Amino acid sequence: MALINSILTWVMKKRIHEVELFMKHPIEVQQELFEKLLKQARDTEYGTKFEFKSIQTSEEFAQRVPLVTYETLFPYISRIMKGEQNLLWPSEIRWFAKSSGTTNAKSKFIPVSTEALEDCHFKGGKDLISIYVNNHPTSLLFDGKGLAIGGSQQINEYDPHANSYYGDVSAVIMKNLPLWAQFVRTPSLEIALMEEWEEKIERMARATADENVTSISGVPTWTILLLRRIMEIKGKSSIAEVWPNLELFVHGAVAFAPYKSLFQALIGRPDMNYLETYNASEGFFGIQDQSDSDELLLMLDYGIYYEFIPFKHIGEENPPTLTLKDVKLGETYALVISTNAGLWRYQIGDTVKFTSTNPYRIKITGRTKHFINAFGEEVVIENAEYAVTKACEHTAAEITNFTAGPIYLGSGNKGGHEWIIEFAQQPNDLKAFISTLDETLKDINSDYQAKRYRDLALMPPVIHSVPQGTFYQWMKKRGKLGGQNKVPRLSNNREYLDDILQMTKV
Repeated sequence: MALINSILTWVMKKRIHEVELFMKHPIEVQQELFEKLLKQARDTEYGTKFEFKSIQTSEEFAQRVPLVTYETLFPYISRIMKGEQNLLWPSEIRWFAKSSGTTNAKSKFIPVSTEALEDCHFKGGKDLISIYVNNHPTSLLFDGKGLAIGGSQQINEYDPHANSYYGDVSAVIMKNLPLWAQFVRTPSLEIALMEEWEEKIERMARATADENVTSISGVPTWTILLLRRIMEIKGKSSIAEVWPNLELFVHGAVAFAPYKSLFQALIGRPDMNYLETYNASEGFFGIQDQSDSDELLLMLDYGIYYEFIPFKHIGEENPPTLTLKDVKLGETYALVISTNAGLWRYQIGDTVKFTSTNPYRIKITGRTKHFINAFGEEVVIENAEYAVTKACEHTAAEITNFTAGPIYLGSGNKGGHEWIIEFAQQPNDLKAFISTLDETLKDINSDYQAKRYRDLALMPPVIHSVPQGTFYQWMKKRGKLGGQNKVPRLSNNREYLDDILQMTKV
């Protein structure tokens, strides 16, 4: 395997100079991509309707082509799923990424073209390895295997010719990986793509426990379950005892900071490396390219053209958008993408802020529909995750999951926020945990601070500590185990809170 490691590491490093190119010339790269996308799709039904042939500038594009959500684009996607082609993108669409549906209760089916697979998802996977081995030249990543924790896929029953498929984006990627990539991953596709999640975890644990695993990729919450089961099977107190050559965990989908101390305890290696990615059903957007920073490098040559809606205009019927050259540091924007799979000016529901414009680096700040603003406090996911992380650090706590929502004003009570937290390690002082959470939110969010002043509008947060496995059982009840599914962090209503609290009373 040493020779294979040397060859694959050399191949991966060759990509670095191309990454450096778009870092140095970001506007030019995006403009070239913009023109290429319009040219490729000009004869599609969508391109003909909005006259892509005559669009010359980004300003014309923004004026002529409407901003869309999944709901507004669904009539086209539905037709593609039934077998029609050349509607949004010229090449044949045979795969659909089924999203976890965190924006609403329904699943979404995102078209995945061959170009999106090759030039976006696969390229992103290769680039994260290229960046990692470039930052860690002595890495022995390819001396062992990569453990990927993904979802499942199935035949698209809407297609009368049974010629297309859908599944979690991780499953779509795994099913289409080239042979060399299949050779260096584990477990087998038969196990990796299983649909029944609980049996899948058991079989994954048993199939990989004796492998030489050097890297893991997956959503933190589901990865924790697998690691704990493997430790039980092997009778070990840490994953390092099971996989002594493990060196990298690639994570995404949820913020990692609240989980890091738990992972450090489970893995038991002080020199373990952690790398964050920003990928979704709609595309692969960012990679943590610096070992000493959790900022994400915005990947600009993946067949995705970016626009940004300023935070104050989110929710407006026709909000203005900015191109990359006009964004400002520290401001929050809703992400808008046009892609090589036919998503045109598509609002994915995520918000980001720029931490650097030379090169362009971002942090994910939350979801456009996942926040608490029942009293004008405007608490976003980034605020909540940072405050939970600080409270954990202050009280030696470790969490498995959490969610929060409003306590509505009543005749006998003030408004407030209610939190449900599942601790892997209980705080040494729950009152101190609540106080730190509250004070941190005040420090980082002036609107929250104003509403909390002298308890006039908001009372102190209420926290429920629930038993281990509560969120797992709740997600199971909702049919959202595994894959890209994740617990909604915040809600501006009590739908999730009341459902979980009612379940814990049974």
